[in-house]
Parts: sequence; structure tokens; C-alpha cells
Amino acid sequence: MENDTLTIGGLEFTSRLFTGTGKFADDRRIADMLAASGSQLITVALRRIDLGGKSHNILDFIPKSVTLLPNTSGARTAAEAVRIARIAREAGCGPFIKIEVITDTKYLMPDNYETLAATETLAREGFVVLPYVLPDLPLAKRLEDAGAAAVMPLGAPIGSNRGLETAPLIALLIENCRVPVVVDAGIGRPSHAAAAMEMGADAVLVNTAIATAEYPVAMGRAFSLAVEAGRMAYLAKMAEESRTAQASSPLTGFLDPIEDIV
Repeated sequence: MENDTLTIGGLEFTSRLFTGTGKFADDRRIADMLAASGSQLITVALRRIDLGGKSHNILDFIPKSVTLLPNTSGARTAAEAVRIARIAREAGCGPFIKIEVITDTKYLMPDNYETLAATETLAREGFVVLPYVLPDLPLAKRLEDAGAAAVMPLGAPIGSNRGLETAPLIALLIENCRVPVVVDAGIGRPSHAAAAMEMGADAVLVNTAIATAEYPVAMGRAFSLAVEAGRMAYLAKMAEESRTAQASSPLTGFLDPIEDIV
């Protein structure tokens, strides 16, 4: 299990916990969280980056060693997502981009069709595209064909902390996709992250559950341990479940009945 690294867009990651910058009560805790969790990739909404250098800049709290994953939060169409991605690259944020296109303002569900269109355009332009989608296998295969570097299915509505409600559909992606599957959104507890990794997910992205914890630095460390444990369990090939009890010791060598030895 040594050298178990994850490669996306030509970069190699030893941590399979991706994190986010939103909802921290104090952005100064982000660097401490990254150090505690070991996360090597963090997402940030472009609209939170002060491109003019005139105000509070979220990038000041992210170490240069951490890969930046700008996201297109706020985009409602493929065209808007493409425009945001181009601005991010021009601003020096690198080639990675997480496509978020949300037209449903009540449940904040990603628009898979607009996301596919944006992925097709940005992949052709050389971006390392990580699309955030509802878990849909035919769509995931089309995203692969379009040049996506990974697919990011949601586990539950964003920010809900409800865990892996879409687990059966995510399992289909894990079983059939050629590109890495990164479970995003809905993961609220370290046990949810461990479960995703046990399923065979290549990584998880956790933001709200860490940022809104009373102690986000400690929670970042907890998620790191859970991701590592889940990945190790997956690689160790877990024993199958059984509907009936299975004795841990052979059912032989019992003591003789008392009446036989009196």
C-alpha cells in the first residue's frame, strides 16, 4: 500500500482529502486546517479572490504548496462557467477548474447538461476540468469522453451534511469510470468520508463539515484519518458480509456434557 498516490491533471497527491475555503468563521484558520489535515488541494470560488488586490484576499491564507482548484460557483449557464474559468486562469490560478453550474436555487442541484457543455469547451482549451454533478453514469462517461480529469458526484445536497444518500449511484461510477471519482457535497462526518473511501472512491472533497465545526482544525485532522482508514480498508479487500452468524473459532472441541463426566 506504499506509494498509493492519486494523479489528476499530471499532479500527484498523497492525500485523498480535498478541502474548501467557504464558511470559515475566520479565514486565518484555513492554513492551520490544511496543515492538520494534510490536504493538498483546496477549492475556492473565484468571486472570493480579490483580483485587484484591494481588499481581503482568500489566497493569502492558502500555502503555495497547496494546489488551487478554483470553482465556478455562481454560474447558471455553461457560458458563464467558461467565462469564470478563463478569468481564473488569466488571474494566475492555474489550469485546474471545478465546474459548478447551478440553476436550481431551492435544492442547489448541479445542472448536468450545462456542466457537460462547459466541460467540453474547457477541456478543449487545456483546462484540468473537475465537474461537479449529480451521479449519473451515462453523463459521467460523456464527461470522460469530453476530457474531464475526474468526476465529482454529490453524496447529498450541498451543505446538508447528510452523507452518502446517493451511494448506489456513486458505486456505479466507481465501478465503470476510467477517471478518478471524487465524492463531493453532503459529507458531514468523518465516518461518511471513510464509507466513501471504503466503496472505492478515489478521494473526497469536504468543506462545510470542517469549516463549520466548533474546532475546524481538529475536524480537518479527523477527516484526514477517516479518509486514510477508508482507503486502507478498500485496498485491504474487506471481508464479505453474511446474513447468518459465522463463528470466529471452529465449532469443535467442546467440553463433554456434564452428565457424562459425573
